[in-house]
Amino acid sequence: MLEIAIIIAAIAIGSGIALLAGAGVAIAEGYVAGKAVEGMARNPEASDTLRTTMILGQVISESTGVYSLAVSLLLIFTIAVPLFNKLMELLG
Repeated sequence: MLEIAIIIAAIAIGSGIALLAGAGVAIAEGYVAGKAVEGMARNPEASDTLRTTMILGQVISESTGVYSLAVSLLLIFTIAVPLFNKLMELLG
């Protein structure tokens, strides 16, 4: 019974850590967008190239946030919830 509780706690901590990746992605994308706007302000002729490169980079980095969310949801709903139900059955 204690082992199940420890596994559930570890999954909750792991899911929280995985979701921290989303915060890192948001900070990085904001920084990139700010630098792209700064570059467009300094060199308006290159704004099309900068915008395209910025959007491509943000799309690629956003996939990291989506993967971390997917991992977190998989951990919770495929492992933790069934174990939690089993723990509740054992406790009565």
